[in-house]
Amino acid sequence: MSSLGATKVSLSSISSEELWQRSGRLEGRDSEFLRLQDRKGAKYLLSPTHEEEITEIVANAVNSYKDLPLRLYQVTRKYRDEARPRQGLLRGREFLMKDLYTFDTTEEQARETYDQVRKAYSAFFDELNLPYLVASADSGSMGGNLSHEYHLASANGEDNIISCQKCDYSTNEELYPGTLGPHELKHTKEANTDINTILTSTPFLSKDKTTLFNIVTPTNTGPINTHLLKKLHPTLDTTTLDAAFAIWSSLNQKSPSRPRTEIQILDGRLAHLPLSNPTGSTITHANTALTAPSEASTCPSCSSPASLKISKAIEIGHTFHLGTRYSAPLNAQVLSSANKLAPIAMGCHGIGVSRLLAAAASLLMDSKGLNWPVKIAPFTTVVVAAPKAATEEDLVSVYDVLAKEEEEARHAFNPNEDRASSSTTALDVTLDDRDRPLGWKLRDADLIGYPFIVVLGKAWKLPDKKVELQCRRLGVREEVPLQDLGARLRGLEKKL
Repeated sequence: MSSLGATKVSLSSISSEELWQRSGRLEGRDSEFLRLQDRKGAKYLLSPTHEEEITEIVANAVNSYKDLPLRLYQVTRKYRDEARPRQGLLRGREFLMKDLYTFDTTEEQARETYDQVRKAYSAFFDELNLPYLVASADSGSMGGNLSHEYHLASANGEDNIISCQKCDYSTNEELYPGTLGPHELKHTKEANTDINTILTSTPFLSKDKTTLFNIVTPTNTGPINTHLLKKLHPTLDTTTLDAAFAIWSSLNQKSPSRPRTEIQILDGRLAHLPLSNPTGSTITHANTALTAPSEASTCPSCSSPASLKISKAIEIGHTFHLGTRYSAPLNAQVLSSANKLAPIAMGCHGIGVSRLLAAAASLLMDSKGLNWPVKIAPFTTVVVAAPKAATEEDLVSVYDVLAKEEEEARHAFNPNEDRASSSTTALDVTLDDRDRPLGWKLRDADLIGYPFIVVLGKAWKLPDKKVELQCRRLGVREEVPLQDLGARLRGLEKKL
């Protein structure tokens, strides 16, 4: 955030419903809000996000284009009434987020800011040395028409990220447009006397339960792409997939006279087939495949067949270009250089701090415990001693040697050096001087997930004062002279 010239602020955890009404975001999202009233009956929300509040503040504080650009960020708790809280910090009703709000005079300047933020985010995620993905994304209720998500690849993820191995195409499954690659038509062109044997019909209901949608696709081509269906028919309820036909039959029995509609939506790969319509339902043809993409699908960008890779991932960051989505309804305007009032061009950008911790933990943990990335470990190195091999003074002497090296490294640090490749990363040492057996301390160190464990054991009594250095992720367990410990830690740290 400092590299972007951003200033830290602290916004309220309580937001007025009136602000959300003015921005147009209050209606239709009731289930996500945690609401409260004061003693006078005024209505408030526990803030799920802060676009409305920060825009209102800036609207009353900024008057001229000379006051811009402005970048304001915070690290704070946010609140959402999640329908499916899961895995502790991964998806909770209270979570910690870093969010940045940017304000520019023109649309062009705002888009330049957006690119700068994306570079800053990529630099931050690069430093973690974790396998992350960047994908084009749906802006959803946040607004705007340009956004990117940042994900950690993880089997525990809720998102599917689709990327092409032949070009730079990468997108969240929500935005995947579907394709009609020629290799996907082969199945439906086979000679077959009974067309129904190569078709699958999947029922869905409309949200008001008055329409039954039958989605007809080629058999064995994968599950229905529900994100695409919702774009084609916003009234379609994708939550009724497993019970749609049973609900429909039951409603027909209870209220047979109530007007109901049946619609068959045919997958674009079936356009050439002579399909009958014995039920007399309405038939519509999609111009694309209606099944979820597979690694055999054609890339929508470069048209390469069988070039896609689908990765389960956990979203840990998101950048949005908002334009005037909030500044216009909340009257955040400035006088331009031409002395005319114009709405401020905005962006908002967030990193889920608590989710990032949960994602990193689940990605790197093993049967013995956590394995924190060096950059976010509580301490890089823990020093423990066998009760009969070393004293508390010995522990402190090891700490002093590493602390001295750290101080010398700080003075030698070149501010123009790439931090990701810098050899001056903090050694960040803690001492475990608790009155516990050595085995207990070592198990606890593994559980906590320190990248490095330094043990003062039998070799410590030797003339050259050797310590045992352990790194579980790299499979390292070796004796190192104390005078070489700092250099060896830095070498292993680069490998991590």
